[in-house]
Amino acid sequence: MPSAGWYADPSSAPATYRYWDGTAWTEHTSAAGPWPQAPAPPHVPAQAPPPPEYFLRQQVTKVELPEPTQRSLRWETVFVMVAFLVPGVTSAIVLFAQHVSGVGTVTRFPVLIEGHPLENMIIGMIAYLAIASVAPLALLLLSRTGQGPKFLGLGWPGLRSDIGPAIGLIAASWGCELALLFVLEPVLTARTRFNAPTPVGTVPHYYVIWGLMISATTAFAEEVLMNGYLMTRLSQLGWTPKAALILGMVLRTSYHVYYGIGFVATIPIAYFLTRSFQKRGRLTRPIVAHFLYDAILITIAVLTS
Repeated sequence: MPSAGWYADPSSAPATYRYWDGTAWTEHTSAAGPWPQAPAPPHVPAQAPPPPEYFLRQQVTKVELPEPTQRSLRWETVFVMVAFLVPGVTSAIVLFAQHVSGVGTVTRFPVLIEGHPLENMIIGMIAYLAIASVAPLALLLLSRTGQGPKFLGLGWPGLRSDIGPAIGLIAASWGCELALLFVLEPVLTARTRFNAPTPVGTVPHYYVIWGLMISATTAFAEEVLMNGYLMTRLSQLGWTPKAALILGMVLRTSYHVYYGIGFVATIPIAYFLTRSFQKRGRLTRPIVAHFLYDAILITIAVLTS
């Protein structure tokens, strides 16, 4: 079928033209010459189909986070510390109460599966991971306010930047602890239930693996929460370094009360780890120092058991 246009009228004189609309003749005629063809309609590109409904929902529900206020940071800090400290402090109190009452003893490696040391170690390692469950949340909250790993000095440890200074922190801590032990020897060696040492017992030498895992998990969790998170937030809230140091040391010793009177031995290492981060702003260093401190003591205890 011919396209729309002016053609010779088949029903009139030869000099007459009639308009064909593409499907039928119209009533429009003309005695002039052939008119130009009607302009073709403009090309309209095919439109893409609309996006799926779920994509539209994702665009609509985009959330813009407001800038944190002093009040919101204060409450956030309280909730994070409660989530981290309450399980540890309550467990420490229960263990110490059991020791004082004579219904239980404080031990480094709890017996979860009697008569199967390897399975006991595996289950114990899995259970201990809960200690660090709050640490990733703390790092996420810090990153949302601009304090990411680079700001915290958190990364792979360097020999001169982290490992060497960490050994110095350990040496300083042990020196102070020896002085404390010398002064408190009569109290610590007295036969009293308020003195609760934490022996490892008689365990296989491969329990060193468990000890290293405990050391790594404890070091990462405590330093991320007590140094990286707490010291940073207290500084943002206007606390002085001295006040933040005192609060940090009090909170650190709170979950070591299961040592009884011996908890005072944890004060030097807590002091040096906290001051290291406050002065250098490098979180990897106290993590390495804390790990080496615990790992050396536990490894010696296991290999000599």
